[in-house]
Amino acid sequence: MLQQLAAYAATHLPPPEAGFKSREIRWSVELAADGRFLNVMPLGDGKRGQDLARCPDMHGMKGGGRAHFLIESCQFVSLLIKGDEPPDDKTRKRHAYYIDLLRQAAGTVPALTPIADLMVHPERVAELRRALTAHKAKPTDWMSWRIGGQDPRTALEIQSWWRDWRRTDLGSAEPEGTMLCLLTGKPLRPLATHPPITGLSGVGGLAMGDVMVGFDKASFGSYGLDQSANAAMGEEAVQQYVDGLNDLIRNHSRKLANALVAHWYKDTIAPADDLFALLMSMDTEEQTEATALSAVRRLLDAIRSGERADLGHNRYYALTLSGAAGRVMVRDWMEGCFEDLAGHIAGWFTDLAIVARDGHALAHDPKFMAVCGALVRDLKDLPAPTAATLWRVAVQGLPIPRSLLALALARLRAERVDKDQPPINHARMGLIRAYFVRLTPGGDATMTAYLNPDHPAAAYHCGRLLAVFANLQRAALGDVGAGVVQRYYAAASQTPGLIIGRLAANSRNHLGKLNPGLAWQFENQLAEVMGRLGDGAPRILDLEGQGLFALGYYQQLAALRPGKKAIDDDVTPAPDLASSEGDKK
Repeated sequence: MLQQLAAYAATHLPPPEAGFKSREIRWSVELAADGRFLNVMPLGDGKRGQDLARCPDMHGMKGGGRAHFLIESCQFVSLLIKGDEPPDDKTRKRHAYYIDLLRQAAGTVPALTPIADLMVHPERVAELRRALTAHKAKPTDWMSWRIGGQDPRTALEIQSWWRDWRRTDLGSAEPEGTMLCLLTGKPLRPLATHPPITGLSGVGGLAMGDVMVGFDKASFGSYGLDQSANAAMGEEAVQQYVDGLNDLIRNHSRKLANALVAHWYKDTIAPADDLFALLMSMDTEEQTEATALSAVRRLLDAIRSGERADLGHNRYYALTLSGAAGRVMVRDWMEGCFEDLAGHIAGWFTDLAIVARDGHALAHDPKFMAVCGALVRDLKDLPAPTAATLWRVAVQGLPIPRSLLALALARLRAERVDKDQPPINHARMGLIRAYFVRLTPGGDATMTAYLNPDHPAAAYHCGRLLAVFANLQRAALGDVGAGVVQRYYAAASQTPGLIIGRLAANSRNHLGKLNPGLAWQFENQLAEVMGRLGDGAPRILDLEGQGLFALGYYQQLAALRPGKKAIDDDVTPAPDLASSEGDKK
């Protein structure tokens, strides 16, 4: 995994140099050539800051007390504290270290004198702090400097000073002796501590960054090795994997519940060929010119015909991350060939295909987060391990775990008995269907996207019966508030043998309220479905039976939509059920 991150950096980023890294900078402090403070300028587009390369990066930060040279956060440069609280000892210590480092540099590089002179005067630091506060800067925002319109970060003499200072400071800190680097295989002195990975603060990480490889306790060590000598890597190799992962998090990652998924390809591809983007970003509401499934199939056909040999030989990588107590938690790592990925994603959308609520066509291909949201009441409640499991299922073409079917059915029951009864979720019904399709090696031919009157399972036809009973009640009585579905769905989906008979007896009262033509039509529908039950409705349904019940109910409901089947002129059609999916009976 680290080798692939280093390879990504070598291919996509400038050559790394230890002691420098790219940072997202939010603010630039503007000074006149004579050192007068002018203003604070925002960087970036308002949503995020500007990525600046070659920012000096201090080593040994985990020990506390040190500050980065020149480019630092607002908190440690100006003592900006949230809520106007007094700075603590740690903040004051890093602030003093920052000033001392600037004064050392200014003694050799006079171009830094204006910044050093400002920082040694508390009243001028307070002026800077007030300006940052007026611009609503946060303590954790990173800031840079400009003197007379020039960025000192890019000056060669300042970079050279930083290299010399860093080399001297590290001289006595590096472990003695050589070891083989885990990434390059070359003999070298291993780096004692690795730079942090940034950008995980939204998924449990620290604002200051989290360590991917670190050994800060004696119990983590072995063979008498200290710190990161337990996973020996050279300074250049470490900087390469750190730069690569930081770039992926900034530019090629998406949030997945309480985790981030970073993905990339061995060879650069066009945005239109990005399969992960198709999986994550398809819109379920707007009609698109090309569905996700058709787009993936076109790529797959082009690969297999040899038209896109460049994609056929490509590889993908996907890394699922979160933060935990200052460390990077790798939740999942996947890699494979591009063609396999295309096949799995095509299979994902094919298996999720389900008739739309109106019964006229298939529902739009769902984006991945819509499927995740179908498992919980609110997407923020989705556990990160559940999202990671579903992600692996989609990317690697795996069977859907039984636990995910249970979550989908629980949400369906909760919504069907709700007095407001929200529209049935397409992604949820597609996921239930996909569970059964993938349950059988090679797929289940009986589990069609539309209604299957010949399905062999009695549980499926029990669900169909409930939909017909609900439609009948609506035709006979109109909107009665808590109808058949709200009162009986939960019980009928688990113990149909105890409920179906009661509903069948009550249906005779409803038939008596209809005109003969419509009553005859409903009698035929009921007879057709009941004829599929064989010896009768099962007394109890297991989890799979409940899933079949749900599919039968939904697909029958869609088939009963007006316009799905022609109705004779002398037969009064049932009332339109589209406004509430036919569930408000």
